[in-house]
Amino acid sequence: QVQLVESGGGLVQPGGSLRLSCVASKNNRIAITAAGWYRQAPGSERELVARITRGGATDYADSVKGRFTISRDHSMNTIYLQMDNLTPADTAVYYCKAGTSGGINWWGQGTQVTVSS
Repeated sequence: QVQLVESGGGLVQPGGSLRLSCVASKNNRIAITAAGWYRQAPGSERELVARITRGGATDYADSVKGRFTISRDHSMNTIYLQMDNLTPADTAVYYCKAGTSGGINWWGQGTQVTVSS
């Protein structure tokens, strides 16, 4: 079993930055091979923001390219999302997702990000 806990959300002004963290608590026999950040704004579907593989390959939504950076520690136990130049359109609940090569996935509980002046 894997438990994911996100942190780092909050209220920030437009143009500001936040760094989200996602810490995985798990049995050492479970190997996380890919992880990602998703977000869901009120009235909208959950969407992919960024994802990263154990090998370090990354993928970003077009709306955040050049502003957000996903990274991970060597063991994939902690996933980060550095968010710069935030806009009100980035306001959402941000969720961390982690998975194995066998297709098992886990979600965190989410952290609220609000961009407002």
